[in-house]
Amino acid sequence: MSKLIVEGGYALSGEITISGNKNALLPMICGSLLTDDVVKLSNVPPISDSIKLVHCVTAVGTQVTQDNDAHTLGLSHRDTRWNPENINLPTGIRSAVLLMAPLLHRTGVFHLEHNSKGCALGIRELDPHLKVVQSFGCKVVYDGSQCLVTAPTRLHSCNIWLDYQSVTATETFLLMAVLAPGISKLTNAASEPHVKYFCDYLVTMGAKIDGIGTSILTVQGVEQLNGTHFRVPDDHHEAATFAAIGAATGGVLRITTDIVDDMPLIIRQFQKIGLNIHAEGNQLITGPSTFEVEKSLTPETIAKVEAAPWPYFPADILPQIIGASIQARGEVLYWNKVYEGALFWSSELLKFGVRSHLSDPHRLILTGSSQLRPAVVEAPYIIRVVLGLVIAALQIEGTSEIRNADPIARAHPDFIDKLQAIGAKIRWVDE
Repeated sequence: MSKLIVEGGYALSGEITISGNKNALLPMICGSLLTDDVVKLSNVPPISDSIKLVHCVTAVGTQVTQDNDAHTLGLSHRDTRWNPENINLPTGIRSAVLLMAPLLHRTGVFHLEHNSKGCALGIRELDPHLKVVQSFGCKVVYDGSQCLVTAPTRLHSCNIWLDYQSVTATETFLLMAVLAPGISKLTNAASEPHVKYFCDYLVTMGAKIDGIGTSILTVQGVEQLNGTHFRVPDDHHEAATFAAIGAATGGVLRITTDIVDDMPLIIRQFQKIGLNIHAEGNQLITGPSTFEVEKSLTPETIAKVEAAPWPYFPADILPQIIGASIQARGEVLYWNKVYEGALFWSSELLKFGVRSHLSDPHRLILTGSSQLRPAVVEAPYIIRVVLGLVIAALQIEGTSEIRNADPIARAHPDFIDKLQAIGAKIRWVDE
């Protein structure tokens, strides 16, 4: 594991260009298995999760052309030879489950072990994915350690109403439905930007999908999909993270991105806690912040930021806004309605001198502090929490350490380079 050494207290200013969306790229790589034609992707971030997926398909004969400098990736599965009995799925990444539907289409068999998981965000159940494939006619057998999933000779269409808006379960539905005969419908579908981008990608491959960007998706199955050349849209999580950094450190950042239209609610929540961020054309622009928390017109309540499935404020940006609000003047309630263990890291903020109270596994109250101090903190295995701790450390004069910071590479491989380019005094040290 590696740690980050952060010398904070400097206003970070300059120009930032946002990378491609990790959560859109990974299902696109898996979705490329639905065709033998060439799939070309651009604006591809060289993240560790995608490297694992690419290595997995390369091992079975997929032809891969990749240019990390040009941020492009080409995939051709025409000569791929899968052995259902000996498929080495990548471990440690949640997106491995998205290989299930494509492999059921290609081989009719899929083995799924319980080590396909990502960040330590509490229980990440597999049941929704398995229920989706069962709805298309697949059979699931569980022996206590792994699931054996088999597809019938001919899939059938289905009508599913998800228990909750799961992003990856929605993507599994899409991966099954686009090649299943008939019309399939998903109600309570996830509608996050990366799900919308994935739908757009499948449409360019010949899929027929209605309701893109909404909670109801209707898919007319087609006989086959074709190749495509698709640009991965920018990552709204990264755009929000740099916006938080610029505003929290008092710097003037101009963040160029193609997803400004996805940012209004996110910007509004940052402004609510006194961060100076606004949109202008294809840029997010930051400046010195007041940190004055907006007072509620209902005097009995305090300012609140609620994270829930889109179009609510994203749970994957909650650690960043928490880290950016350690100088807030006033009380703020942060409420994570998605993950049951995602706020326990807040105890590390106490080491920075931040006044806070963890009400329960879902709710955290920050009350601000005038006695912030550098510290040595331990990051859990959660990508965005590492970012939140970095954002806190960047605001505090003196040298701080963020231990176990490696998860950043899973979503933001060039994050530290970008920070250094705008004046941050931050560096990696191997532990």
